Amino acid sequence: MANLVAPKVQKQAVSVTRKMSASLPGLREIAAQRGLKVHHLGAGYPHPEVTDPRGFLRHQEAYFEFLREREGLNDPDVLPEYLREAYSYTDTLGPVSARQTFANVYGKDWGFQLDAEKLIPTVGASGGINLICSMFEHPGQQVAYITDAPTYAGFTARVALCQHATIFSVDMDGEGPLPDTMRAQIRAAREQGYFVPFYYTVPDGHNPGGFSFSQARREAILEVAREEGILIVEDAPYLYINFADPAQRAKPFLSMAPDQTVHLFTGSKIGFPGPRVGFLYSEAELEITDGQKVSLSELALVESSSELLFHSPGALRGFEALLHERDEAEGFVERQSIWPLAEEKLVVYRENREILLEVFARELGAYTEYFSWTIPEGGFFTVFTFLNSGAGKPVQTNDAMIENMVMEHGLVVIPMYDFYPKDARQRDPGAGMNQLRLSFCFSESAGQQRRDDMREAVEAFCVAAKALVGLVGVSE
Repeated sequence: MANLVAPKVQKQAVSVTRKMSASLPGLREIAAQRGLKVHHLGAGYPHPEVTDPRGFLRHQEAYFEFLREREGLNDPDVLPEYLREAYSYTDTLGPVSARQTFANVYGKDWGFQLDAEKLIPTVGASGGINLICSMFEHPGQQVAYITDAPTYAGFTARVALCQHATIFSVDMDGEGPLPDTMRAQIRAAREQGYFVPFYYTVPDGHNPGGFSFSQARREAILEVAREEGILIVEDAPYLYINFADPAQRAKPFLSMAPDQTVHLFTGSKIGFPGPRVGFLYSEAELEITDGQKVSLSELALVESSSELLFHSPGALRGFEALLHERDEAEGFVERQSIWPLAEEKLVVYRENREILLEVFARELGAYTEYFSWTIPEGGFFTVFTFLNSGAGKPVQTNDAMIENMVMEHGLVVIPMYDFYPKDARQRDPGAGMNQLRLSFCFSESAGQQRRDDMREAVEAFCVAAKALVGLVGVSE
């Protein structure tokens, strides 16, 4: 037998979310033995009420029947074009109709016309992260990515797969990353010999930051990116999971500067998670040999075809169906906006968010010297901080504390420390060690039972939080 040697890879610590997933069955069993109901405040999954596929399947079937009738086929033995296309090989760009429909509807929502030929299908936004990273990771070239501290764990996990890639992170305040720090980190990386291609972020409903960037901060970030000559990779899974008043919503980087932005869209959070439909879009140009410039989308298409030559045309046509609505006169017409579709889903998340914030205000609002939390204007999360000040007992959100929350209180929560890149923890070894990422998106119940379960979960958390800092028995 041949002795096979595995390629040399960096040893990576298992992320806290994966450790939690692995240990959860055992912890849940212990909690059940103690008579505790398990409450989900950890998972960032779309809610089952939002992702119930039955209505979508009926809608898709009706849309496909509309396409068949529009072809005017009378012979039942003749295969309709839409059906042939949905179950055949397609090129890496996928069906033209799906891309064109998305370009039309998405462009209307954000105030400009997307070029359907620059839409590169991806396997969700995660596929877009992998694609944009792989475009800049070449042997012999040290590459540094700029990102937030904290940042999405899926991004740090992808960067860790490349031996010659690293992260230079940027600390944040309540409006977003600090522009001067961003500029300093870009220059520090270059001084150390790294090529710096882009800054990665989730500006709307930041995961795990639990807030959205202000418009002013976005403009300042864009100015830094332009002056320093780097791209902004805008991961936008929560763009339509937005709780702000429409007039107060900040603009995505895509609509501000499509030539400076790589935009990652996914349909997962608006009720279409299983098929993993996503798109990468950019109007940027990159300089190659001899000063020539080439479209980033062209390079992305070449890179994508080397990894995933054929995307699922059936999934893309199904997404196309979602972007059409019934019309009495014409059968089906293209939607004018995705917002009405998103609003159907937002009902669940808005209710859950309001319950979380109302219970926090009622149960913990009098203890501002002990606790704080972010107010999510989008997305699924709030960051809860134990301030460790005053007379309260210091709290460390380490693995032992997380396990204790399940076993003693039936609460599944996620600590923040693992969302901080390595360099951020070197700057501050205590980064995230007094914080939790709490999600309000997921439960195993529906309707009024969901609302009751969410309230019960947040109330149980408040009891646990007060106990951790020694406030049990203190009169309010």
